[in-house]
Amino acid sequence: MQNELISALSEKLPAVMRWAGSIARELRKHNIEITGKTSGSVFTDALTLADLTVQDLIINAMRDLDPLFLKCKIEAEETTGDLERFATESDLTLSLDPIDGTKQFRDKTGNGYSVMLHLRNQSDVVYSLIYLPEQGSTGGWVEVSAEFIRCGKDDCSITAREALDALEPIDPQTRPDSPNIYLIGFQQRDPECAEMVTQIGLKGFAPDQMPDSIYPLLASGKFGGSLIHSPNIYDFPVSLHIARKLGGDAVWVHHGESVHFKETWMDDRADMLRLPGIVACSANRETLKKLANLAKDWNPNRYDH
Repeated sequence: MQNELISALSEKLPAVMRWAGSIARELRKHNIEITGKTSGSVFTDALTLADLTVQDLIINAMRDLDPLFLKCKIEAEETTGDLERFATESDLTLSLDPIDGTKQFRDKTGNGYSVMLHLRNQSDVVYSLIYLPEQGSTGGWVEVSAEFIRCGKDDCSITAREALDALEPIDPQTRPDSPNIYLIGFQQRDPECAEMVTQIGLKGFAPDQMPDSIYPLLASGKFGGSLIHSPNIYDFPVSLHIARKLGGDAVWVHHGESVHFKETWMDDRADMLRLPGIVACSANRETLKKLANLAKDWNPNRYDH
């Protein structure tokens, strides 16, 4: 079933993601902020009508486009859409972040937000699709499968699938390496932790310093990885997918075990599922070791530091 699902997602979801991105672009022109999340983090608590609308569109499109999708569990960051139609038990999970980068989207401080979907089992991510509605003048894509990573500009003069197929796959052998590392989840300590990463010979970037979405940056080699406290399971797994496809990994810093999805916890403050502890992720295994060694003794509890 996994291969059939990947084939169906790659054929049918690109158009839906492009439509969702178009809606997000239009809604961004209006005052669409919604209150409701109270974790204490401005990045986690940002919520807009676009998050709810885009999720409703994508969830219901999957419901209608292929009955195979309904055989998966569904994990979506918001509550909209016909979520009850999906399986309650399955070895495969579809996960959706309707607007990754909502604070930047809402505040109009940058265009690095994205619409994200991935498919995973308990140990690994097997398909990822990201649409970046305002990357450049035409929008952009990241797609990851067992065979390739594609990353580049959209072309709305052809179908979404054709636009993806026209992108040259990333070559891990020629992709540049980078010392740039994205940090998030350390609450008020994000800038301090980023500086500590810089002090070990890499270059840490707190959320407000990020020049774009981490996914095209990581895929293209402009960033080397990330260090994230209790990453959520809607967007982070795509970074894991990219890193592993490029020969790297994502590990829990406290014991070095490769990240899996058998253990999660519900963050009631943010109303989202998370992985426990601190996770380092990089396409470069030497960078991964440096990050894990730096953070191995940091507090593993998200809200205790």
